Parts: sequence; C-alpha cells; structure tokens
Amino acid sequence: MSRFHSHMQAALEHAALAAARGEVPVGAVIVAPDGRVVAAEGNRTRERADPTAHAEVLAIRAACAALGSERLPGHDLYVTLEPCPMCAAAIGFARIRRLYYGAADPKSGGVAQGARVFTHPQCHHAPEVYDGIAAPEAEALLREFFERLR
Repeated sequence: MSRFHSHMQAALEHAALAAARGEVPVGAVIVAPDGRVVAAEGNRTRERADPTAHAEVLAIRAACAALGSERLPGHDLYVTLEPCPMCAAAIGFARIRRLYYGAADPKSGGVAQGARVFTHPQCHHAPEVYDGIAAPEAEALLREFFERLR
C-alpha cells in the first residue's frame, strides 16, 4: 500500500509564480499514476491574451502532449483554487481520476459552487474530488494579490 503524497505545495509555487507575472495566482500540477509530476502550470491569461489559459487547462494540455493522448486516466490534478466551469469540463473530458483543490471559489467555482459541472447529467466523467487542501495558503495568495490591485 502506497502512502498519499500531496503535490499541493508545487501547485502553490506555480500560483506564486503566476502572481509574480501579474496573473491571478492559481497553480496546477498533474501527477501520473506512478507519482511522477507530468505537468505543472500557473495562470497565463494576461500573458497570452487568452481567456482559456487557466492553470488547469494549460497543465492538461501539457500532460496530454507529453503522453500523446487526449485523455489522462489514472492521473490526479492538484489546483490551488476550485476550478471554474470551463476547467471542470476540461477535467472531465481529460478523464482525470482525482481532483484536489485548495480554496473554494464562491464567485466563479464550477465544482462545489455555481454550475457544479460534475453533478450535471451531461457530465460523462466525474473525478473523485477532495477540497480544502492547503486552503489557507491558497486563500492568502489570492487575498494578497487582490489587495495589491486595490
């Protein structure tokens, strides 16, 4: 039996890098079934002038490219903020096994808030979801980022 190892610290590091680039501090890490990190990204919507360049989408794209597959069965995703509906749909399409996220997103979340994509009848795949992982750290990054903007 293998022990659980959280990769949320790496996601938090990518969120901090995103903040340093002037992006909303969200980081995502995709882990293969053997425990290897196959992709890690932070938000890049402003940098790329691309509203779909959320950390989760970029990490899914990178992992799929590395594996040569449009699906990631058995892979886990760690993300610092509850995925929005777009990212939740991408997680389902990629067939991510488990989703671990930090801070809840009452305004734009798509997992436990708002759209609740994984409970929708048209959702073809729902990952196991674990929320609140390192939530205080993720919330602090977000709070500090938005306080600097005001």
